[in-house]
Amino acid sequence: MKLLFIVFSFLLITSCQKEKPSMLIPNFLIGDWIRVNEEEGNTTYESWNTNLKGLGYTLKENDTIFKERLSFITVKDTLFLKVEGVNDTATLFKLTQQTDSSFVCENPINEFPKTIKYYLENEQLKAIASANNFKIEFIFDKL
Repeated sequence: MKLLFIVFSFLLITSCQKEKPSMLIPNFLIGDWIRVNEEEGNTTYESWNTNLKGLGYTLKENDTIFKERLSFITVKDTLFLKVEGVNDTATLFKLTQQTDSSFVCENPINEFPKTIKYYLENEQLKAIASANNFKIEFIFDKL
């Protein structure tokens, strides 16, 4: 009887644990990238490590004119893309779609962007930041 109680208790405890969100590791992000559709005079880079932490920055000659830190985090069992360095506080974008070569993150209350999409196409990393009828497209070649 005691053994039956222990087995039942174990099954009850393990069945009540919440599953952690599953996420395909977007290996297509990993590496160092240079933007090929940047405005003349600027050079934009994006680097992602194997821990899915990224750094994006833009140089105008030798001066950094833009910098953001990117990472994937879990908040209450929900995955988010966390963007830091653009605003005073970090902005979270909820991961809403994902395949092995793309993902979409959204934050409908953010002024711009409301949606961020990354995808791999023809060995180029592409990203679209959009809100309403306005979008900015980023095309990166791997360094």
